[in-house]
Amino acid sequence: MALINSNYDKLAAGYLFPEIAKRTKAFLEKNPGAKVMRLGIGNTTEPLPQSVIDGLSLGVQKLARVETYTGYGDEQGDSRLRKALSDYYTSLGCSIDSLEVFVSDGAKCDSANIQSIFSQDAIIAVQDPAYPVYVDSNVIAGRTGGFSNGLYEKLVYMPCNESNGFFPELPKTKVDLIYLCSPNNPTGAVATKQQLKKFVDYAIANKAVIIFDAAYAAFISDESLPRSIYQVEGAKQCAIELNSFSKSAGFTGVRLGWAVVPLELVCEGAAAGKINSLWNRRQTTMFNGASNIVQEGGLAALSPQGQADCRKVIDYYMNNARVIKEGMEKIGLKCFGGVNAPYVWLKTPNGLKSWEFFDKLLSECKVVGTPGSGFGPSGEGYFRLSAFGHAENVVAAVKSIQENLKS
Repeated sequence: MALINSNYDKLAAGYLFPEIAKRTKAFLEKNPGAKVMRLGIGNTTEPLPQSVIDGLSLGVQKLARVETYTGYGDEQGDSRLRKALSDYYTSLGCSIDSLEVFVSDGAKCDSANIQSIFSQDAIIAVQDPAYPVYVDSNVIAGRTGGFSNGLYEKLVYMPCNESNGFFPELPKTKVDLIYLCSPNNPTGAVATKQQLKKFVDYAIANKAVIIFDAAYAAFISDESLPRSIYQVEGAKQCAIELNSFSKSAGFTGVRLGWAVVPLELVCEGAAAGKINSLWNRRQTTMFNGASNIVQEGGLAALSPQGQADCRKVIDYYMNNARVIKEGMEKIGLKCFGGVNAPYVWLKTPNGLKSWEFFDKLLSECKVVGTPGSGFGPSGEGYFRLSAFGHAENVVAAVKSIQENLKS
């Protein structure tokens, strides 16, 4: 008898972003001809730099000649790209062997798939608010209980709020897997080395593993802030790092990311090298490797010219973040983030709930953002605005909010 995975039924009604699309569609149906300005989903909008396009084109051209044609590649990724990523970590002062780098089709996929190599009974801790896939993938895997009053049973929430600078305190109980994201999506907060060191020390002491999402690391301009958890002493013993070309190189629709699984990494019952071996087995069993065309684009993005070109696009988005942050503060809204991250996290005015403010912003200003409560219970009363968009549209959206948002 075929039975469904009933854990899917535990998921809170409606994934965040489809719900946003649903409400926006309903608004447009009631207001035909209205022009909606979007500061919601973190989807890149600007063209890829020519140097990266040239790399992707090279990947296509190689497939057109018998001498350079390639079929399946290594499931772990092109050795040249793994070496280039190893060199990237060297530039940050980290020693990462190319054998510890696994190229994938994106950090979102890795953040869901990585937990499959750990025990079904693992106790999960997540920053709250958090990117939904961290929570939802563990719900689907059966590591939580039911959903009640905005919380999943068995899941350990680590609240991030104004009082702690949107970086969590250590779990008060022993946990096994810890999801951290810095720069954080959605709050825009960036962890310091001292903050991460506390979690590294906790993980080592408790034989826990940190799953560290660094997908927005390229947006950090403050050199005192870490771009990798491996810039913290001891992290290779306890942390897996996920990263992506999606935001740094504009590959949201191109799809390319990577995971670093150190050979030194240990956990309860697993000696050094075992976790790396398990992830290698998982990838070789269930993944045929990232697109050979896309990996050529990744190599181009990591080249000196590619890095310079991608930096210009990042600066473009960060200027959008500045425009949003300054524009919201000008009308008295309290804002966080937007300095070393492409997201502005604002406090909803007059005690409005997150979805109430979503509806208000859409109806009065024709602007779409992201309700903070969609990222977890500690996101209630907050709202995320994204810097990903054409500059003229961002300026128009900010102007509309300034002129039309009613107090």
